[in-house]
Amino acid sequence: MTAIGIFGSKGRMGQAIAAAIADSAQGLSFAGGVDAGESGEALAARADVLIDFSAPAALEEHLDLAIAANTPIVIGTTGLEERHHWLIDEAATSIAVLQTGNTSLGVTLLAALVREAAARLGPDWDIEIVETHHRMKVDAPSGTALLLGEAAAKGRGLVLADTKVSGRDGITGARDSGSIGFAALRGGTVAGDHSVIFLGEAERLTLSHLAENRSIFARGALKAALWLKGQKPGRYSMNDVLNLV
Repeated sequence: MTAIGIFGSKGRMGQAIAAAIADSAQGLSFAGGVDAGESGEALAARADVLIDFSAPAALEEHLDLAIAANTPIVIGTTGLEERHHWLIDEAATSIAVLQTGNTSLGVTLLAALVREAAARLGPDWDIEIVETHHRMKVDAPSGTALLLGEAAAKGRGLVLADTKVSGRDGITGARDSGSIGFAALRGGTVAGDHSVIFLGEAERLTLSHLAENRSIFARGALKAALWLKGQKPGRYSMNDVLNLV
């Protein structure tokens, strides 16, 4: 049995992962969960793999707990800043860490397709990323949208931070050549819809993923956790889980 511990167990994703563990036939058990204000030291020690879907402010503490217990950790928390990625890089020298903006297997494959399309279509095609989420989501663009943007930028040999354009408003002028645009829609109970639109002369190509409920992310997180168990220290992504280059 592989014991899974959850940071952020009372949140939407934490509850979905706990339910997926209960329904799983993959030899998984629920080691327990902790939330804001609760100590996670005991959980980190008894879990075989930790999954974190809490909040960026809690990430440093959770990484410290994972390192102290020598327990691998899957990080699905979004809204991370540059400092958080430094912390993840440092933790990955001691333990196996898998960080992703989306644990869906479909989104992981979509990102690979986006990178390939961006590389093959070339700079004459404009790229726009549109995402829709439920009204309670607090960060924008979504972690998934940024993941897809990174894939597009990588396909063109660019750095996303140098080409990203978000929230156009007012008299913006003509579109900058080579930019990657983002639009975020919020409302209702949408689990997550993402489209990457490539716009050329007189033609468009749209690559999309629609999430019907959070169970797909929960199942992907568990697949990632099972894969991460036993891996050497290092920083991994969902691409490694699907063996994508």
